[in-house]
Amino acid sequence: MWNNIVDELEWRGLVYQSTPLEQLKERLKEGPITLYAGFDPTADSLHIGHLIPILGLRRFQQAGNRVICVVGGATALLGDPSGKEAERELSADELVKNWAVIFEEQLSQYLDFTGENAALMTNNYDWISTISAFEYLREIGKKFSVNVMVTKESVKRRLQDPDKGISYTEFSYMVMQAFDYFILNERHNCELQIGGSDQWGNITAGMDLIWKKKNKKFTV
Repeated sequence: MWNNIVDELEWRGLVYQSTPLEQLKERLKEGPITLYAGFDPTADSLHIGHLIPILGLRRFQQAGNRVICVVGGATALLGDPSGKEAERELSADELVKNWAVIFEEQLSQYLDFTGENAALMTNNYDWISTISAFEYLREIGKKFSVNVMVTKESVKRRLQDPDKGISYTEFSYMVMQAFDYFILNERHNCELQIGGSDQWGNITAGMDLIWKKKNKKFTV
């Protein structure tokens, strides 16, 4: 059941970084939790690196929790600097849309999107594309400290090479992923995000955004 899923994940060696696990275990004693993982369609197929977060969602769902898949139709257009030593080549809008459809089809092979505990499939293009630049800067960007953002490993590593650096577009990726977390929390009471270790800075940025905009500090 949902209240021992964390113990199972630890036993399987699938937990590398986390907020305090004891607090998450206490939260799960109260009942099922809603969680999500994001997948940016930057190629025409999911790859082996996506397998662990997919299996994480699957195990949480099998334990009775509600899971959300976020296909990053918008964030894929920005480019995630995590794990990249140089600026990512931007893909055409239509190509990313086509890849997003493929990702949705592939994810449906691992998760159950039917029944009482159906998984939810979403695309962050649906909400990010509706934000004006002014709203983005005033309502979201204002909540982020550049001093903190440049300490994130993916950004710091790129800044160490003055010849490559990082564009404002990729620098903004963290903010957009954080906005995903905020939207899912607001619409679906999503309390947990899982992902690869390279996403740790983006995940904590989302927690901070929710806290600052809603005065709601997560314990998990």
